[in-house]
Amino acid sequence: MTMRRPVIGVSACVKAVQNERLAFHAAPAPYIEAAAQGSGGLPLLIPALGDACDEILASIDGLLLSGSKSNVGPGLYGQSPADAPPYDAARDSTTLPLARAALAAGVPLLAICRGIQELNVALGGSLHARVHAVAGFDDHRSDPSRDLDGQFGPAHPVSLTPGGLLAKLAGATSAEVNSLHGQGIDRLAPGLIVEARAPDGLVEAVRVEGADAFALAVQWHPEWDFRWNPLSAAMFRAFGAAASARAMRRAHS
Repeated sequence: MTMRRPVIGVSACVKAVQNERLAFHAAPAPYIEAAAQGSGGLPLLIPALGDACDEILASIDGLLLSGSKSNVGPGLYGQSPADAPPYDAARDSTTLPLARAALAAGVPLLAICRGIQELNVALGGSLHARVHAVAGFDDHRSDPSRDLDGQFGPAHPVSLTPGGLLAKLAGATSAEVNSLHGQGIDRLAPGLIVEARAPDGLVEAVRVEGADAFALAVQWHPEWDFRWNPLSAAMFRAFGAAASARAMRRAHS
């Protein structure tokens, strides 16, 4: 019997689309392509409709929390709502409980950019609303005057925690990554282990300690270069392998 591809849920945002009067639930194409081609999965878009964790988790073998231009609502981690627009409350109400439920159910999780921020807040951590305004930190935002290849190109190195998951995937203790974020982790949530830091000390990647399955989150964008970047490719392969293992267990349960 041919084994089916693992179903990978990809979080969507509520977005305004130019020349359209209705809002759209959408995710950028690179996440969907990376889930399909980098992880060997069948992507399933998860609309931002609120808490429906049990039904969603019963349908997927892996969860990919995508990046977004919107920020996690500051009220969710004790800061003023005026701190860092734009927001997407519908996405927050979907992804934060879904991340917690996925970990509890042993569903493999890969969280990217906004996703690492969601994971940290979901587990009780906090964020810097504007990293570039915090003394001692660099400006991690991209240059909007550059084309997409320039914006998503290598921006700075990260130090990978020796013996950590990313260091094992990279076969090294450092890597070059892109950088397109205005927010970042402030107080690390309980149960998260630092996997990488930027030169200014900002947390760039974490894993969930004691997770029952693959559970990794990064601040940069490996979906952009998974076809040619060895570390990005290894991350999506490892995530896909964990999702495939769950799919096999579900098929035989």
